[in-house]
Amino acid sequence: MIDRSAPSRPSRQQGLSFLGGLFALCIIAFLASTAFKLIPHYLDYNALSKVIESIGSSPDQQIRSVSDVYSYVGKGMQVNDIRDLDLQKAMRVEVDGNRLQIHLDYEKREPLIRNIDLVVRFNRDFRINLP
Repeated sequence: MIDRSAPSRPSRQQGLSFLGGLFALCIIAFLASTAFKLIPHYLDYNALSKVIESIGSSPDQQIRSVSDVYSYVGKGMQVNDIRDLDLQKAMRVEVDGNRLQIHLDYEKREPLIRNIDLVVRFNRDFRINLP
């Protein structure tokens, strides 16, 4: 059966207004800008961690001293194009018998807006058994 009563008020269309869309676009642009500034630091950290972990997995490398470790990691940094990190300040190496203990601790700052910086800190310990 068809309802022939007086039509009710037309419903208002709901949706995203121009200002709402502009605001959402600004938030997305801010988050993308922040990600583009931080992602390279995480990629460098990941590459540096892989170089350090590879010390124990390559038996053909004759790494026995602290200077050998710094040399090996420095070469890995050159291969991975990591230039803006002072290895002497960021990494501490101790030899304990047949084991290397490497402590990687550094932070990177990236300017965001005027006097506001983004800071990422990387801190990790590696224990590597020498062959």
